[in-house]
Amino acid sequence: MTAAIKTLALTKSFGDLKAVDSLTIEVAEGELFGLVGPDGAGKTTTMRLLTAIMEPTSGEAWVNGKSIRTQAEAIKDDIGYVSQKFGLYQDLTVAENIDFYADIYGVPKDIRTKRAEELLEFSHLTAFKKRLAGNLSGGMKQKLGLTCALIHTPKVLFLDEPTNGVDPVSRREFWRILYRLLAEKVTIFVSTAYLDEAERCNRVGLMHKGRLLACAAPDLVKTMMRGAIVELRASDVRRAADLLREKSVGHAVSLFGDKVHVAADNAEQVMENAKQALSAAGITVTDARIIAPSLEDVFVSVVTESTSGGNSGEQRR
Repeated sequence: MTAAIKTLALTKSFGDLKAVDSLTIEVAEGELFGLVGPDGAGKTTTMRLLTAIMEPTSGEAWVNGKSIRTQAEAIKDDIGYVSQKFGLYQDLTVAENIDFYADIYGVPKDIRTKRAEELLEFSHLTAFKKRLAGNLSGGMKQKLGLTCALIHTPKVLFLDEPTNGVDPVSRREFWRILYRLLAEKVTIFVSTAYLDEAERCNRVGLMHKGRLLACAAPDLVKTMMRGAIVELRASDVRRAADLLREKSVGHAVSLFGDKVHVAADNAEQVMENAKQALSAAGITVTDARIIAPSLEDVFVSVVTESTSGGNSGEQRR
């Protein structure tokens, strides 16, 4: 298939810091690709490079066959971009914001009205087109940002953590809209810190400290992880996690809400060791089981092994 996005050793440095370090990926036309990683992983810098907002230090990238180095302005005609702080005008109505972006993109007057009405219906904003953008909920603002980015019918859509801080119901609605765009053959490149969202993508890239650690379909990425996951519920999960890290039980320990996940090669033995260690410390284990790893478990494990090789103590979202 034709590549809608292609990078070759793409690198961006800020002094001694490599925000993006030799990134090489290909995203096919009509694909939903997710870039996953915590804050500081390099996701936003990657987005800014691919949307030709920022010039790379070295390497190259092509979007819709056009070079980000030599054809930056031409690229901007082919893409839609919704940043983390999309530039909506709070004192303009929904309809006025859409019209403003139609002007920016040079959408002819005879086309924009029909397109705007289609997008308003598409994003369920028709009833709110006279409402000031500043009076919209977080989820509705995200949908308006998406509508503005789509007014010129882009071939490639870039979304930088589009559902960050949005309530769960609005997140689901936003993803339903994205799936409808895929049916129209729009290529979508989305970054997210929500690992459950990444599971919805055709392929995901796991990014940490500027480097791509893995890139494949979510189910294939999960096979990269050693062993299995021991899931524990305990009377004091934070203290339990700290103790298991201190005693090096398993090769990665992380908190998942009210549960502790321990990545282990010998899961049965590690489960018994964990229960004994916690019991000896006066921590009651209310449930212990072996489960298949989620994408989030894999990410924690891969990051842990790629850095210190010790236990991970990060609370994940």
